[in-house]
Amino acid sequence: MTTFTDRHGVEHALPAPDAEAQVRADDRGHVFHSWSAQALIDPLPVAAGQGSTFWDYAGNAYLDFSSQLVNLNLGHQHPDLVSAIQRQAGRLATIQPSVANDVRGELARLISDVAPEGLEKVFFTNGGAEANEYAVRLARQSTGRHKVLSMYRSYHGSTGTAITLTGDPRRWATDTSDSGAVRFFGPYLYRSPFHSETAEQETERALAHLEQTIELEGPKTIAAIIIETVVGTNGVLVPPPGYLLGVRELCDRHGIVYIADEVMVGFGRLGEWFGIDAFDGRPDLITFAKGVNSGYVPLGGVVISDRIAQVFDTMPFGGGLTYSGHPLACAAGVATFEVFRRDGILERVRDLGERIVEPTLRSWIDTHPSVGEVRGRGLFWAIELVRDKETREPLVPFNASGADAAPMAAFAAAAKKSGVWPFTHFNRVHVAPPLVISEEELVRGLTTIDRALAVADEAVSATQHIG
Repeated sequence: MTTFTDRHGVEHALPAPDAEAQVRADDRGHVFHSWSAQALIDPLPVAAGQGSTFWDYAGNAYLDFSSQLVNLNLGHQHPDLVSAIQRQAGRLATIQPSVANDVRGELARLISDVAPEGLEKVFFTNGGAEANEYAVRLARQSTGRHKVLSMYRSYHGSTGTAITLTGDPRRWATDTSDSGAVRFFGPYLYRSPFHSETAEQETERALAHLEQTIELEGPKTIAAIIIETVVGTNGVLVPPPGYLLGVRELCDRHGIVYIADEVMVGFGRLGEWFGIDAFDGRPDLITFAKGVNSGYVPLGGVVISDRIAQVFDTMPFGGGLTYSGHPLACAAGVATFEVFRRDGILERVRDLGERIVEPTLRSWIDTHPSVGEVRGRGLFWAIELVRDKETREPLVPFNASGADAAPMAAFAAAAKKSGVWPFTHFNRVHVAPPLVISEEELVRGLTTIDRALAVADEAVSATQHIG
């Protein structure tokens, strides 16, 4: 029987390998998967997880360098989170949101305590897409306006308004559900749409573009601007100095609500409680999910500024969810705060990011012909792969699939074969391991990615040879 050893050195048995056949049959026969052509996929059956690692039924171990979907901040099967859920289930498994509940109220207080000054109320949802949906609803109802501005390079969720606001190609098939969505270009110095050569130029020109978009759309028609504090899936794009402060100024000038989408970077990913703490923006609403309880039970929410919350002191808010602030989810959230503080999670993320990840990734620019740029913060980084460092032609085309995406697929296969589960999107490799990853595991994972990049280098070499 195949076994694995947990973080405490205790050996556990994996399910028998022949159980995999039933798991695969049930999945292929009955599970309809997201973002996929159903007949063209073959999902890996996963048997167990512990810390920064998960195992398949054959006992193959994978170092989770994507934190699943950048949500498993405290890793697989964290004992404190599991125990908190078990205790809560034994006392009060669920209760409707219209009554007061101790863990719901405690978690709301803990979140407001670490949020920027002046954001004291929390509306709970079941995940990040709903959080963005309700943030937009709060903005529209409090301003009486309809339009919402979002970036082309963005992802805000797959529900009606959230997918319409999303900038990446996943919106193309279903982005007609909200007529108030307007998109603009955010800062991206490596591929600047404004032909900038410095971060200062990119800030100035990106803000001028946003200001012009506001002017042409009509300031009094715009309810909100929604921005991922650090753009996540679409590039780990870190805002240049002064950009978010400039967004705040434009919002103040025109009475527009500034929504910070922190679904991916909130709760420690950048080494801060909220990503906005690392920059100079001051949002009116902050959306969160993922890292608030590592997804052990679905949970998300909106942190609301006092100014917007007061609008609804005597006017009912038009919105609600049956499972808002679910006790099991909130119990895991409260435990998350306890673990973060006891184990110094924010401090270790900053340390590992600055001491290990950043210098390692930056060295690859010189050692790999396929690495055009690296960027990020904390334990959230992107490696942008190119065919030519001078022209910055991406290793694979935008939104590539099939044969066009072959070099990225080959890289991912090489990493998995060596025991690391990577996060890839278009021509990028993202580094986003659990925040509890050990230094040894982190170095091992980076070493594996370094070696797997040889596949991308070969694709560059083949292109140059043909040229």
